Amino acid sequence: QVQLVASGGGLVQPGGSLRLSCAASGIIFSIYNMGWYRQVPGKQREWVATSTSSGRTNYADSVQGRFTMSRDNVKNLVYLPMNSLKLEDTAVYYCKADQGSGSYYRNYWGQGTQVTVSS
Repeated sequence: QVQLVASGGGLVQPGGSLRLSCAASGIIFSIYNMGWYRQVPGKQREWVATSTSSGRTNYADSVQGRFTMSRDNVKNLVYLPMNSLKLEDTAVYYCKADQGSGSYYRNYWGQGTQVTVSS
């Protein structure tokens, strides 16, 4: 059974920092691309960052330079330290694991963790 458990969300003031974590189980973690997404009510889920199985990391323009994603292939964890948080970063943050392509594509989502940036 695949499980992705996101944690680390909370309430923070603008300019503050949080670190999200996502613990994966039930998958061969090292071969999966891991991603962070976020969603606010009434809007589509938005991609935030990806750490590929080959070690590349990519970020959405809106978080570039403020968020830094990393992964630990031994502990099956991904992290998303978020600095200089802005009001518009408020959302539920989800982690995703995906691997393969075409008929062999698999993807799994975590349950989400709320991040609220407010003064």
